[in-house]
Amino acid sequence: MVSSVSELVQLWERILSRIRDRLKDQRIFDSFFADSYIHRIDGDSMLVVASTELAANLLTSRYISMISEVVSEVTQSNFKITFVQKSDIPSTKIEKVQEKPTFFANSFINPKFTFDNFVVGASNLEAKQAALMIASNPGTMFNPLFLYSASGLGKTHLLHAMGNYIKEHLPASKVLYITTDDFVDEFIKYVHGDKDSESLKDFFKGIDFLLVDDIQFLADKPKTEEMFFHIFNALVNINKQIVLTSDRHPTELKGLESRLVSRFSSGLAINIAKPDLETRKDILLSKIEANGLEVERFDEEVITFFAERFGDNIRELEGALNRLLFYIINIKKTDYVSLPIALESVQSLVSVNDTKSKLDAVRIINVVGDYYNITPAQITGRMRKAEVALARHIAMYLTRNLLDLPFKQIGQVFGGKDHSTVINACDKVEEQLKTSPDLAQAIVQLEKQLKV
Repeated sequence: MVSSVSELVQLWERILSRIRDRLKDQRIFDSFFADSYIHRIDGDSMLVVASTELAANLLTSRYISMISEVVSEVTQSNFKITFVQKSDIPSTKIEKVQEKPTFFANSFINPKFTFDNFVVGASNLEAKQAALMIASNPGTMFNPLFLYSASGLGKTHLLHAMGNYIKEHLPASKVLYITTDDFVDEFIKYVHGDKDSESLKDFFKGIDFLLVDDIQFLADKPKTEEMFFHIFNALVNINKQIVLTSDRHPTELKGLESRLVSRFSSGLAINIAKPDLETRKDILLSKIEANGLEVERFDEEVITFFAERFGDNIRELEGALNRLLFYIINIKKTDYVSLPIALESVQSLVSVNDTKSKLDAVRIINVVGDYYNITPAQITGRMRKAEVALARHIAMYLTRNLLDLPFKQIGQVFGGKDHSTVINACDKVEEQLKTSPDLAQAIVQLEKQLKV
Protein backbone atom coordinates (compact mmCIF):
# COMPACT_ATOMS: atom_id res chain seq x y z
CA MET A 1 0.00 0.00 0.00
CA VAL A 2 2.76 2.48 0.98
CA SER A 3 6.26 2.20 -0.38
CA SER A 4 8.25 5.23 0.70
CA VAL A 5 9.05 7.18 3.84
CA SER A 6 7.30 10.27 2.48
CA GLU A 7 4.14 8.27 1.87
CA LEU A 8 4.25 6.92 5.43
CA VAL A 9 4.65 10.48 6.74
CA GLN A 10 1.73 11.77 4.68
CA LEU A 11 -0.46 8.86 5.72
CA TRP A 12 0.20 9.39 9.43
CA GLU A 13 -0.39 13.14 9.08
CA ARG A 14 -3.86 12.44 7.70
CA ILE A 15 -4.50 10.00 10.55
CA LEU A 16 -3.28 12.45 13.19
CA SER A 17 -5.45 15.21 11.74
CA ARG A 18 -8.58 13.13 12.30
CA ILE A 19 -7.41 11.98 15.73
CA ARG A 20 -6.93 15.60 16.80
CA ASP A 21 -10.48 16.46 15.74
CA ARG A 22 -11.94 13.51 17.65
CA LEU A 23 -9.81 13.92 20.73
CA LYS A 24 -10.76 17.57 21.33
CA ASP A 25 -7.99 17.91 23.91
CA GLN A 26 -4.94 19.72 22.55
CA ARG A 27 -2.78 19.01 25.64
CA ILE A 28 -3.28 15.25 25.37
CA PHE A 29 -2.65 15.38 21.63
CA ASP A 30 0.54 17.44 21.98
CA SER A 31 1.86 15.28 24.84
CA PHE A 32 1.23 11.80 23.45
CA PHE A 33 0.26 11.89 19.76
CA ALA A 34 2.06 14.78 18.08
CA ASP A 35 5.58 13.28 18.00
CA SER A 36 4.49 9.80 16.93
CA TYR A 37 5.13 8.38 13.46
CA ILE A 38 4.79 5.19 11.41
CA HIS A 39 8.03 3.27 11.40
CA ARG A 40 6.93 0.59 8.97
CA ILE A 41 3.98 -1.33 7.56
CA ASP A 42 4.35 -5.09 7.00
CA GLY A 43 1.26 -6.72 5.54
CA ASP A 44 -1.56 -5.99 7.97
CA SER A 45 0.79 -4.85 10.78
CA MET A 46 1.56 -1.19 11.45
CA LEU A 47 4.42 -0.29 13.80
CA VAL A 48 4.06 3.21 15.28
CA VAL A 49 6.78 4.94 17.31
CA ALA A 50 5.69 7.06 20.29
CA SER A 51 7.88 9.67 21.96
CA THR A 52 8.21 7.86 25.33
CA GLU A 53 7.43 4.55 27.02
CA LEU A 54 4.64 6.29 28.94
CA ALA A 55 3.14 7.56 25.69
CA ALA A 56 3.35 4.10 24.09
CA ASN A 57 1.61 2.53 27.11
CA LEU A 58 -1.11 5.18 27.21
CA LEU A 59 -1.84 5.00 23.46
CA THR A 60 -2.08 1.21 23.72
CA SER A 61 -4.21 1.07 26.86
CA ARG A 62 -6.58 4.03 26.45
CA TYR A 63 -6.76 5.12 22.82
CA ILE A 64 -6.13 2.01 20.70
CA SER A 65 -9.81 1.57 19.73
CA MET A 66 -10.17 5.15 18.55
CA ILE A 67 -6.82 5.06 16.70
CA SER A 68 -7.67 1.76 14.99
CA GLU A 69 -11.00 3.16 13.87
CA VAL A 70 -9.39 6.26 12.36
CA VAL A 71 -6.67 4.19 10.66
CA SER A 72 -9.37 1.98 9.16
CA GLU A 73 -11.28 5.01 7.86
CA VAL A 74 -8.20 6.55 6.25
CA THR A 75 -6.66 3.38 4.80
CA GLN A 76 -9.81 1.31 4.20
CA SER A 77 -7.84 -1.55 5.78
CA ASN A 78 -7.79 -3.24 9.17
CA PHE A 79 -4.27 -2.94 10.55
CA LYS A 80 -2.95 -4.47 13.75
CA ILE A 81 -1.30 -1.43 15.36
CA THR A 82 1.66 -1.75 17.75
CA PHE A 83 3.15 1.17 19.68
CA VAL A 84 6.79 1.24 20.78
CA GLN A 85 9.11 3.94 22.10
CA LYS A 86 11.86 5.51 20.03
CA SER A 87 14.66 3.78 21.91
CA ASP A 88 13.30 0.38 20.79
CA ILE A 89 13.90 1.27 17.13
CA PRO A 90 17.50 0.92 15.96
CA SER A 91 18.80 4.14 14.46
CA THR A 92 19.51 4.07 10.72
CA LYS A 93 20.69 7.66 10.42
CA ILE A 94 24.21 8.30 9.24
CA GLU A 95 25.40 11.10 11.45
CA LYS A 96 28.30 13.38 10.78
CA VAL A 97 31.30 12.75 12.94
CA GLN A 98 31.73 15.86 15.02
CA GLU A 99 34.82 16.75 16.94
CA LYS A 100 34.05 16.72 20.66
CA PRO A 101 35.17 19.61 22.87
CA THR A 102 38.51 19.18 24.52
CA PHE A 103 36.95 19.43 27.97
CA PHE A 104 33.53 18.55 29.40
CA ALA A 105 32.48 16.61 26.31
CA ASN A 106 29.40 15.21 28.06
CA SER A 107 28.10 18.53 29.36
CA PHE A 108 24.64 19.57 28.16
CA ILE A 109 21.72 21.86 29.00
CA ASN A 110 18.59 19.86 29.79
CA PRO A 111 15.81 21.25 27.55
CA LYS A 112 13.13 20.03 29.97
CA PHE A 113 14.07 22.63 32.59
CA THR A 114 12.84 26.10 31.64
CA PHE A 115 11.59 29.23 33.36
CA ASP A 116 8.10 28.49 32.03
CA ASN A 117 7.76 25.19 33.89
CA PHE A 118 9.46 26.36 37.10
CA VAL A 119 6.64 26.54 39.65
CA VAL A 120 6.99 29.76 41.63
CA GLY A 121 6.01 30.32 45.25
CA ALA A 122 7.04 32.58 48.09
CA SER A 123 10.01 30.29 48.84
CA ASN A 124 11.68 30.65 45.42
CA LEU A 125 10.26 33.81 43.83
CA GLU A 126 13.34 35.92 44.52
CA ALA A 127 15.68 33.25 43.12
CA LYS A 128 13.59 32.88 39.94
CA GLN A 129 13.48 36.65 39.42
CA ALA A 130 17.24 36.99 39.91
CA ALA A 131 17.97 34.08 37.56
CA LEU A 132 15.76 35.54 34.82
CA MET A 133 17.20 39.05 35.25
CA ILE A 134 20.77 37.81 34.99
CA ALA A 135 20.02 35.52 32.05
CA SER A 136 18.54 38.59 30.31
CA ASN A 137 21.61 40.72 31.09
CA PRO A 138 24.59 38.38 31.54
CA GLY A 139 27.83 39.80 32.90
CA THR A 140 26.41 43.24 33.64
CA MET A 141 25.34 42.89 37.29
CA PHE A 142 25.59 40.57 40.28
CA ASN A 143 28.52 38.41 39.22
CA PRO A 144 28.47 35.73 40.46
CA LEU A 145 24.88 34.83 41.19
CA PHE A 146 25.04 32.38 44.09
CA LEU A 147 21.94 30.22 44.73
CA TYR A 148 21.90 28.10 47.86
CA SER A 149 19.43 25.74 49.50
CA ALA A 150 18.96 22.20 50.74
CA SER A 151 18.98 19.47 48.10
CA GLY A 152 16.08 19.11 45.72
CA LEU A 153 14.55 22.58 45.93
CA GLY A 154 15.10 23.77 42.36
CA LYS A 155 18.67 25.09 42.08
CA THR A 156 19.59 22.77 39.22
CA HIS A 157 16.31 23.52 37.45
CA LEU A 158 17.13 27.24 37.52
CA LEU A 159 20.66 26.66 36.21
CA HIS A 160 19.32 24.75 33.20
CA ALA A 161 16.52 27.28 32.74
CA MET A 162 19.13 30.03 32.49
CA GLY A 163 21.12 27.97 30.02
CA ASN A 164 18.06 27.37 27.85
CA TYR A 165 17.13 31.04 27.99
CA ILE A 166 20.62 32.08 26.83
CA LYS A 167 20.59 29.51 24.01
CA GLU A 168 17.24 30.85 22.79
CA HIS A 169 17.83 34.58 23.16
CA LEU A 170 21.62 34.79 22.72
CA PRO A 171 22.38 31.85 20.42
CA ALA A 172 25.88 33.11 19.65
CA SER A 173 26.88 32.86 23.31
CA LYS A 174 28.64 29.75 24.56
CA VAL A 175 27.00 28.30 27.67
CA LEU A 176 28.55 25.60 29.84
CA TYR A 177 26.75 23.73 32.60
CA ILE A 178 28.93 21.51 34.81
CA THR A 179 28.88 20.05 38.28
CA THR A 180 31.80 20.64 40.60
CA ASP A 181 32.61 16.93 40.35
CA ASP A 182 32.89 17.39 36.57
CA PHE A 183 35.39 20.21 37.12
CA VAL A 184 37.44 18.15 39.59
CA ASP A 185 37.56 15.18 37.19
CA GLU A 186 38.66 17.32 34.24
CA PHE A 187 41.31 19.07 36.34
CA ILE A 188 42.78 15.73 37.46
CA LYS A 189 42.95 14.50 33.84
CA TYR A 190 44.55 17.81 32.82
CA VAL A 191 47.19 17.61 35.56
CA HIS A 192 48.02 14.02 34.61
CA GLY A 193 48.62 15.07 31.02
CA ASP A 194 45.56 13.42 29.51
CA LYS A 195 44.38 16.78 28.12
CA ASP A 196 47.48 18.37 26.67
CA SER A 197 46.09 19.76 23.43
CA GLU A 198 44.64 22.85 25.09
CA SER A 199 45.10 24.69 28.37
CA LEU A 200 42.17 24.35 30.78
CA LYS A 201 42.38 28.09 31.43
CA ASP A 202 42.29 28.83 27.70
CA PHE A 203 39.24 26.59 27.29
CA PHE A 204 37.26 28.63 29.81
CA LYS A 205 38.19 31.89 28.08
CA GLY A 206 35.80 30.85 25.33
CA ILE A 207 32.86 30.41 27.74
CA ASP A 208 30.37 33.29 27.96
CA PHE A 209 28.02 31.88 30.61
CA LEU A 210 29.34 29.42 33.20
CA LEU A 211 26.89 27.44 35.35
CA VAL A 212 28.45 25.39 38.17
CA ASP A 213 26.35 23.11 40.38
CA ASP A 214 27.26 22.11 43.98
CA ILE A 215 30.32 24.29 44.42
CA GLN A 216 30.60 23.10 48.06
CA PHE A 217 32.32 19.95 46.74
CA LEU A 218 35.35 22.06 45.82
CA ALA A 219 36.29 22.15 49.52
CA ASP A 220 39.58 20.65 50.74
CA LYS A 221 41.04 20.39 47.21
CA PRO A 222 43.68 23.17 47.27
CA LYS A 223 45.14 22.63 43.78
CA THR A 224 41.70 22.43 42.19
CA GLU A 225 40.60 25.49 44.17
CA GLU A 226 43.57 27.44 42.85
CA MET A 227 42.71 26.57 39.23
CA PHE A 228 39.08 27.53 39.76
CA PHE A 229 40.17 30.78 41.40
CA HIS A 230 42.16 31.81 38.32
CA ILE A 231 39.36 30.79 35.95
CA PHE A 232 36.81 32.66 38.06
CA ASN A 233 38.86 35.85 38.06
CA ALA A 234 39.57 35.65 34.35
CA LEU A 235 35.88 35.31 33.44
CA VAL A 236 34.63 38.02 35.80
CA ASN A 237 37.32 40.45 34.59
CA ILE A 238 36.02 40.19 31.02
CA ASN A 239 32.37 40.40 32.10
CA LYS A 240 31.49 36.77 31.50
CA GLN A 241 28.63 35.60 33.73
CA ILE A 242 29.10 32.96 36.45
CA VAL A 243 26.28 31.28 38.38
CA LEU A 244 27.05 28.96 41.27
CA THR A 245 24.88 26.75 43.49
CA SER A 246 25.58 25.30 46.91
CA ASP A 247 23.86 23.73 49.88
CA ARG A 248 24.79 26.72 52.09
CA HIS A 249 25.69 30.42 52.02
CA PRO A 250 29.26 31.21 50.83
CA THR A 251 30.34 32.32 54.32
CA GLU A 252 29.31 28.93 55.72
CA LEU A 253 31.39 26.90 53.27
CA LYS A 254 34.12 25.07 55.17
CA GLY A 255 37.40 23.95 53.62
CA LEU A 256 37.50 26.66 50.95
CA GLU A 257 40.17 29.32 50.68
CA SER A 258 39.06 32.67 52.06
CA ARG A 259 39.77 34.40 48.74
CA LEU A 260 37.25 32.09 47.02
CA VAL A 261 34.65 32.64 49.73
CA SER A 262 35.18 36.38 49.36
CA ARG A 263 34.61 36.27 45.62
CA PHE A 264 31.57 34.00 45.91
CA SER A 265 30.07 36.54 48.32
CA SER A 266 30.82 39.55 46.13
CA GLY A 267 27.86 39.12 43.81
CA LEU A 268 24.31 38.23 44.82
CA ALA A 269 23.57 35.30 47.16
CA ILE A 270 19.94 34.12 47.33
CA ASN A 271 18.44 31.34 49.40
CA ILE A 272 15.72 29.01 48.16
CA ALA A 273 13.58 27.89 51.08
CA LYS A 274 11.46 24.78 51.41
CA PRO A 275 8.25 25.39 49.44
CA ASP A 276 5.06 25.91 51.40
CA LEU A 277 2.10 23.56 51.11
CA GLU A 278 0.32 25.53 48.38
CA THR A 279 3.47 25.71 46.25
CA ARG A 280 4.00 21.96 46.61
CA LYS A 281 0.40 21.37 45.52
CA ASP A 282 0.96 23.63 42.51
CA ILE A 283 4.08 21.65 41.62
CA LEU A 284 2.12 18.40 41.72
CA LEU A 285 -0.63 19.81 39.52
CA SER A 286 1.97 21.10 37.08
CA LYS A 287 3.68 17.70 36.90
CA ILE A 288 0.35 15.93 36.37
CA GLU A 289 -0.48 18.22 33.45
CA ALA A 290 3.05 17.82 32.06
CA ASN A 291 2.38 14.07 31.90
CA GLY A 292 -0.71 14.70 29.78
CA LEU A 293 -3.23 13.83 32.51
CA GLU A 294 -6.23 15.84 33.67
CA VAL A 295 -5.91 17.19 37.20
CA GLU A 296 -9.65 16.69 37.66
CA ARG A 297 -8.99 12.93 37.77
CA PHE A 298 -7.14 13.35 41.07
CA ASP A 299 -9.04 13.80 44.33
CA GLU A 300 -8.00 17.01 46.05
CA GLU A 301 -7.12 14.97 49.14
CA VAL A 302 -4.58 13.00 47.08
CA ILE A 303 -2.81 16.22 46.12
CA THR A 304 -2.88 17.46 49.71
CA PHE A 305 -1.61 14.16 51.13
CA PHE A 306 1.31 13.96 48.69
CA ALA A 307 2.21 17.62 49.26
CA GLU A 308 2.20 17.10 53.03
CA ARG A 309 3.84 13.68 53.17
CA PHE A 310 6.54 14.07 50.48
CA GLY A 311 7.30 17.76 50.91
CA ASP A 312 10.90 17.66 52.12
CA ASN A 313 12.18 18.37 48.62
CA ILE A 314 10.90 18.50 45.06
CA ARG A 315 12.76 15.36 43.94
CA GLU A 316 11.04 13.31 46.63
CA LEU A 317 7.70 14.83 45.64
CA GLU A 318 8.25 14.02 41.96
CA GLY A 319 9.40 10.49 42.81
CA ALA A 320 6.23 9.81 44.80
CA LEU A 321 4.06 11.23 42.02
CA ASN A 322 5.85 9.11 39.40
CA ARG A 323 5.14 6.05 41.54
CA LEU A 324 1.44 6.97 41.63
CA LEU A 325 1.26 7.60 37.87
CA PHE A 326 2.93 4.28 37.14
CA TYR A 327 0.51 2.53 39.51
CA ILE A 328 -2.67 3.95 37.96
CA ILE A 329 -1.47 3.42 34.39
CA ASN A 330 -0.01 -0.07 34.70
CA ILE A 331 -1.17 -1.73 37.93
CA LYS A 332 -4.59 -0.44 38.94
CA LYS A 333 -6.07 1.45 36.03
CA THR A 334 -8.68 3.96 37.12
CA ASP A 335 -10.38 7.07 35.78
CA TYR A 336 -10.48 8.70 39.21
CA VAL A 337 -7.61 8.63 41.71
CA SER A 338 -8.95 8.48 45.26
CA LEU A 339 -6.91 8.68 48.45
CA PRO A 340 -7.06 4.91 49.15
CA ILE A 341 -5.69 4.13 45.67
CA ALA A 342 -2.98 6.76 46.08
CA LEU A 343 -1.97 5.30 49.44
CA GLU A 344 -1.70 1.83 47.93
CA SER A 345 0.66 3.14 45.27
CA VAL A 346 3.20 4.58 47.71
CA GLN A 347 3.08 2.06 50.52
CA SER A 348 6.76 1.22 50.04
CA LEU A 349 7.75 4.90 50.24
CA VAL A 350 6.11 5.88 53.51
CA SER A 351 7.73 5.38 56.89
CA VAL A 352 7.03 2.39 59.14
CA ASN A 353 4.69 4.37 61.38
CA ASP A 354 2.77 5.82 58.46
CA THR A 355 2.49 2.38 56.89
CA LYS A 356 0.94 0.95 60.03
CA SER A 357 -1.57 3.77 60.33
CA LYS A 358 -2.63 4.90 56.88
CA LEU A 359 -2.29 1.65 55.00
CA ASP A 360 -4.03 -0.43 57.66
CA ALA A 361 -6.79 2.15 57.63
CA VAL A 362 -7.07 1.66 53.87
CA ARG A 363 -7.37 -2.10 54.41
CA ILE A 364 -10.19 -1.51 56.88
CA ILE A 365 -11.95 0.70 54.33
CA ASN A 366 -11.60 -1.99 51.64
CA VAL A 367 -12.86 -4.79 53.91
CA VAL A 368 -15.86 -2.79 55.10
CA GLY A 369 -16.60 -1.80 51.49
CA ASP A 370 -16.56 -5.44 50.37
CA TYR A 371 -18.79 -6.44 53.28
CA TYR A 372 -21.46 -3.87 52.40
CA ASN A 373 -20.87 -3.99 48.62
CA ILE A 374 -19.79 -0.35 48.58
CA THR A 375 -16.70 1.08 46.89
CA PRO A 376 -13.85 2.58 48.96
CA ALA A 377 -14.39 5.86 47.11
CA GLN A 378 -17.98 5.99 48.37
CA ILE A 379 -16.84 5.33 51.94
CA THR A 380 -14.23 8.11 51.86
CA GLY A 381 -16.47 10.41 49.81
CA ARG A 382 -19.38 12.61 50.80
CA MET A 383 -22.38 10.51 49.75
CA ARG A 384 -25.07 10.60 52.47
CA LYS A 385 -27.20 7.57 51.57
CA ALA A 386 -28.05 5.61 54.71
CA GLU A 387 -26.19 2.43 53.72
CA VAL A 388 -23.08 4.37 52.68
CA ALA A 389 -23.12 6.49 55.83
CA LEU A 390 -23.43 3.36 58.00
CA ALA A 391 -20.46 1.69 56.29
CA ARG A 392 -18.44 4.90 56.66
CA HIS A 393 -19.25 5.13 60.38
CA ILE A 394 -18.32 1.48 60.94
CA ALA A 395 -15.01 1.90 59.06
CA MET A 396 -14.17 4.97 61.17
CA TYR A 397 -15.14 3.13 64.35
CA LEU A 398 -12.94 0.14 63.49
CA THR A 399 -10.04 2.36 62.51
CA ARG A 400 -10.26 4.19 65.82
CA ASN A 401 -10.65 1.02 67.95
CA LEU A 402 -8.17 -1.22 66.14
CA LEU A 403 -5.42 1.26 65.28
CA ASP A 404 -5.93 3.83 68.05
CA LEU A 405 -5.30 6.68 65.62
CA PRO A 406 -6.05 10.31 66.47
CA PHE A 407 -9.44 11.48 65.24
CA LYS A 408 -7.79 14.14 63.05
CA GLN A 409 -5.61 11.54 61.29
CA ILE A 410 -8.60 9.26 60.70
CA GLY A 411 -10.42 12.20 59.14
CA GLN A 412 -7.52 12.74 56.71
CA VAL A 413 -7.65 9.11 55.56
CA PHE A 414 -11.41 9.34 55.08
CA GLY A 415 -11.28 12.08 52.46
CA GLY A 416 -10.30 14.98 54.70
CA LYS A 417 -13.24 14.79 57.12
CA ASP A 418 -13.17 17.02 60.20
CA HIS A 419 -12.16 15.33 63.45
CA SER A 420 -15.60 16.14 64.92
CA THR A 421 -17.20 14.10 62.13
CA VAL A 422 -15.08 11.11 63.12
CA ILE A 423 -15.96 11.50 66.80
CA ASN A 424 -19.66 11.70 65.95
CA ALA A 425 -19.43 8.57 63.77
CA CYS A 426 -17.70 6.54 66.50
CA ASP A 427 -20.26 7.68 69.09
CA LYS A 428 -23.15 6.67 66.83
CA VAL A 429 -21.75 3.17 66.30
CA GLU A 430 -21.17 2.69 70.03
CA GLU A 431 -24.76 3.72 70.78
CA GLN A 432 -26.20 1.44 68.08
CA LEU A 433 -24.15 -1.52 69.35
CA LYS A 434 -26.12 -1.35 72.60
CA THR A 435 -29.42 -2.08 70.85
CA SER A 436 -28.56 -3.74 67.50
CA PRO A 437 -27.49 -7.43 67.53
CA ASP A 438 -27.13 -7.29 63.73
CA LEU A 439 -24.59 -4.48 63.96
CA ALA A 440 -22.70 -6.27 66.73
CA GLN A 441 -22.54 -9.41 64.56
CA ALA A 442 -21.30 -7.35 61.61
CA ILE A 443 -18.52 -5.85 63.73
CA VAL A 444 -17.46 -9.33 64.89
CA GLN A 445 -17.37 -10.64 61.31
CA LEU A 446 -15.42 -7.63 60.07
CA GLU A 447 -12.84 -8.01 62.84
CA LYS A 448 -12.42 -11.67 61.88
CA GLN A 449 -11.82 -10.69 58.26
CA LEU A 450 -9.25 -8.20 59.47
CA LYS A 451 -7.70 -11.00 61.56
CA VAL A 452 -7.84 -9.02 64.78
